[in-house]
Amino acid sequence: MDQRIARFTLAGVADAEVSVHPFATEDGLGLNLTRFRRADSDDVVLLVHGLTTSSDMYIMPEHRNLVNFLHDSGFGDVWALDFRMSGRFPYDAETHRYTLDDVAQYDHPAAIAELRRHIGDGRRVHVISHCLGSVSFAMALFAGTVTGITSLTCNSVALTPRTPFWSRIKLGYGPAVLEYLLGPSHLDPRYGTAPVLTRGWMIAKAVGPFHPTCDEPACHMLSFMWGGGKPIFTHAKMSPVTHGRLPDLFGSVGVHYYRHVHKMVKAGRAVKYDPRDPRHAGLPGDYLSGAADVTTPILFLTGDRNHVFTDSNIVCHRTLEQVAPGLHELEILPGYGHQDPFMGAESATEVFPQVLDFLKRKAG
Repeated sequence: MDQRIARFTLAGVADAEVSVHPFATEDGLGLNLTRFRRADSDDVVLLVHGLTTSSDMYIMPEHRNLVNFLHDSGFGDVWALDFRMSGRFPYDAETHRYTLDDVAQYDHPAAIAELRRHIGDGRRVHVISHCLGSVSFAMALFAGTVTGITSLTCNSVALTPRTPFWSRIKLGYGPAVLEYLLGPSHLDPRYGTAPVLTRGWMIAKAVGPFHPTCDEPACHMLSFMWGGGKPIFTHAKMSPVTHGRLPDLFGSVGVHYYRHVHKMVKAGRAVKYDPRDPRHAGLPGDYLSGAADVTTPILFLTGDRNHVFTDSNIVCHRTLEQVAPGLHELEILPGYGHQDPFMGAESATEVFPQVLDFLKRKAG
């Protein structure tokens, strides 16, 4: 479909005061918070994207997005984080060795500190997160690097990552094959439009035949990058406009993150990537080890057609139910996959109301 929406646009939230708040992490990266304020509120919502996406996933103009929905529902002060995994930054197109421990140790605490600098300490903060944003924020919460969170919503995955068999194979061998044999240290959904005979173009051409569900090369690449042999969303749930914008809504993925995800999948839970790394000495080796001390209620969302992290959140809810019975909640979304709960054309009527109900019950 022809491009009709500007890349990195803020036009999806027209009826609000928009301000951008840059901040830096202790390990030297510049990140951003974007504030969408329609009205003052005692309950502030922070939105956290996943790997390859950005704050754009919450402000899409082609349908009623989550920020507008929250504004219309009485949550007038909404913030969106762009951390080091954001497609708005160049970090994942660079050779790096970042892990989810880095995000839990540096990004989320700095983001919450910057947020509190503007809203003060007396207002309640609710976090809505997705994909590895959910994993890393839950890691930060359970490690105690962030505190004072009134509620957390995690879509698709949290502290017990589980993937299809084919994904486990890719997670285990893919990073080394890419870095040491094929050449790139990252994967990009835009490889389909790369110059002919470049490495990226050849990877996209090799991937395409295995994903016959549509004719969008970016969709094929995203399925290869994340899906267990199937798309990362249910096509019927996505607007054709969104499907045509995939190269703008998803960025490059630094493949080293896959190594940490693979270690977690093998362990069956969120664990530290390198226990010998002195920078992360204060983080737990097993992020669930202190689960009994966490009092923040969590809503676990997952589509019943999740081909990326399968039943991860069902397992996580069951695991935490044994530790803190009745504290956390699970919502299974019929017909949805991994990405479409927040980016689907009808999410405002089929998904967001469940999130809103949870927020209202946890708000003051």
